[in-house]
Amino acid sequence: MTELSPKFKYEVAQEPGGEGIKLCFACGICTASCPIREIDEGYNPRRIIRMVLLGMKKRVLSSDFIWLCSSCYACTERCPQGVKFTNVMNAIKNLAVKQGYVPTPFVQQIDILKRFGRLYEIDEFDNKKRVGFGLPKVEKARGFTKKIIEMTELEKIILRKKD
Repeated sequence: MTELSPKFKYEVAQEPGGEGIKLCFACGICTASCPIREIDEGYNPRRIIRMVLLGMKKRVLSSDFIWLCSSCYACTERCPQGVKFTNVMNAIKNLAVKQGYVPTPFVQQIDILKRFGRLYEIDEFDNKKRVGFGLPKVEKARGFTKKIIEMTELEKIILRKKD
């Protein structure tokens, strides 16, 4: 049996962007509008909203589905209640991170960003291709990303590293 947390919808509503959850009556237009739903039938924005409204906190926050939203805003444009579902999804993701539910690939991407300054390190092979197309070479990352990660305590939050 799933443990329910009746105040979960209020927790989501208190996060920046999450206030729209209160307006949703789960009509399903978000799901019908969603391009991710077209490629993954398991992804169902309406179901996520219903689970939040029903208080299924742990199940929502630990779900891989909350990370699939592509932020295309199609749901936001079509919602008859004016719910900015993309913003609600960001609020849910923020809560998931605060509760320690971060998918491993996301953690790996942060680690790569810190080490290389970008998700994909441009090597000499790539730069030769760029020059061949008349494009300038891309310089090595200079450590700015690492500084930002450290200044914002992203490692502490995402990578769960202690001081």
